[in-house]
Amino acid sequence: MIRTAACFSLALALPAGAFELFLPVDCTLGDTCYIQNYSDHDPGPAASDFTCGPLSYDGHDGTDFALPTRAAMEAGVAVLAAAPGKVLRLRDGVPDFAAATPNQECGNGLVIDHGEGWETQYCHLKQGSLLIKPGDEVVAGTPLGQIGQSGQADFPHLHLTVRQNGRKVDPFAPDAPACGAPGEDLWADDLLTEPGGLLDIGITTAVPEFDAIKSGLASPDLSRTAPALVLWVRTFGQRSGDELLLTLSGPEGAVISEAIPLEKTQAMAFRAIGRKLKTEGWPPGIYTGTASLLRFGQELDRLQISVTVTP
Repeated sequence: MIRTAACFSLALALPAGAFELFLPVDCTLGDTCYIQNYSDHDPGPAASDFTCGPLSYDGHDGTDFALPTRAAMEAGVAVLAAAPGKVLRLRDGVPDFAAATPNQECGNGLVIDHGEGWETQYCHLKQGSLLIKPGDEVVAGTPLGQIGQSGQADFPHLHLTVRQNGRKVDPFAPDAPACGAPGEDLWADDLLTEPGGLLDIGITTAVPEFDAIKSGLASPDLSRTAPALVLWVRTFGQRSGDELLLTLSGPEGAVISEAIPLEKTQAMAFRAIGRKLKTEGWPPGIYTGTASLLRFGQELDRLQISVTVTP
């Protein structure tokens, strides 16, 4: 699978010696993981991320570092200490994929004390994956466990909350009174963040169930007598007014192509196009699906996948 993406580089940093954070997950943002939600900067019942975009929800108090599929979670992605400190408390034993029970919304997680009033909290870790215990000293990058889907979580991710003297802090805009205000961040390194994009793409013989896509639906080679060829793609952070361009082509040219206007702002969604078999068989060869997400006429992200139709 080939992808390209337009990203924003956050280059502002705090002065030397100030509290700073490192990426708390062992994955590559914009490739093997992404940020689904940021802290909510809207004081009312609506929600907005630190850029005034829609990647948040009302009252959200942290950053969600997400994996594209449950298959990626099962393979194992480490959660890392974001800064040096001491483990204060933790919880393990909460099942993944189960409904959250009262007082266990964080699922499996822990809190680290970094001194001078700074704390970080890590939520939704995989059951049985925690590697540390209360009282342990950690450095930035120490493995703590693995990304999971325990507690109140609709998708596999790490929810990271940052606090100073009990006050919740957005590490992307710690001093901003409202969204869109310029300022310094808490990140030691530049982080590439996406204002929405494409998560996964596939070619199947029927429109798939959304749950199968979120689990990590494979795209194996197909028989030339397949009843249909369907191209699907999953989006995150799509906005009203975006456009999705889907094209499926084969050895004899285009099979189907469609431009889909996206009318709703949605945290996560999927679209599919396809064509039924109307002859005795598809021409054998390579079939390539391409998806492009456009915002204001500019390509925001692109994914591509190829499968072989066998004789």
